[in-house]
Amino acid sequence: MSNHSDSAYEFAVHHGEEEGKKVRKRIWLIFWVLLGITTVEVTLGLIWKSLSANPDAIWGMVKWTFIILTLFKAFYIVFDYMHLGHERRNLKWTILAPYIIFVLYLTFICLNEALAIRDFDFMWWNS
Repeated sequence: MSNHSDSAYEFAVHHGEEEGKKVRKRIWLIFWVLLGITTVEVTLGLIWKSLSANPDAIWGMVKWTFIILTLFKAFYIVFDYMHLGHERRNLKWTILAPYIIFVLYLTFICLNEALAIRDFDFMWWNS
């Protein structure tokens, strides 16, 4: 409770027990979802070489699986734990747009550099 007589300065908001149970249930649900995704990622990282006779053949699929699961975890963390999911659409895009642009730029740079290194190695070995 606040010592101020003005209700505009009230900072201790009380909710009923039912509302508290809903909030805690949602937090635990997101926790278990994130734990499950992390468990799949760690397990896949430990056993991907034994999934086939030629582990290099499935390495691309494993990498894309890691990327997709990581993006899924990031979505849940940002929208539920950081409470961005309950904000207005304009605020969401104000926060998310720079990150999306940065990730796309970083992906472009990484792919561009990887292809340049591959081309350089190919030219070096064949000369």
